[in-house]
Amino acid sequence: MRDFVDGTAFNFEQGTRARKLFAAVVLAALDDAIADDKKYGNGPEQIARWARSRDGREVLSCAGIDPNERVVNGLMAFVANGVRTSVALSREESERRNQAEAA
Repeated sequence: MRDFVDGTAFNFEQGTRARKLFAAVVLAALDDAIADDKKYGNGPEQIARWARSRDGREVLSCAGIDPNERVVNGLMAFVANGVRTSVALSREESERRNQAEAA
């Protein structure tokens, strides 16, 4: 029984690490689309095309994100905002947004 529990815990940890890896791929795709948007002006279309592709749907699924049209619209809106993922996920940005909403 103990071996089963250890094996299950190990498999869960492996799955969690794999999900984080695929989430990092999604963040990189968002950053690439933001860069394309600043350079060529077609970032939201690029991320939508990727998210609707077979590879994009597979990566989103492996990251634990349901690849539906609502998600695609959210990704497009995120790219349209033009804020890089590293900045958007930082504590300073969260505090700045909270202060702006409170004012």
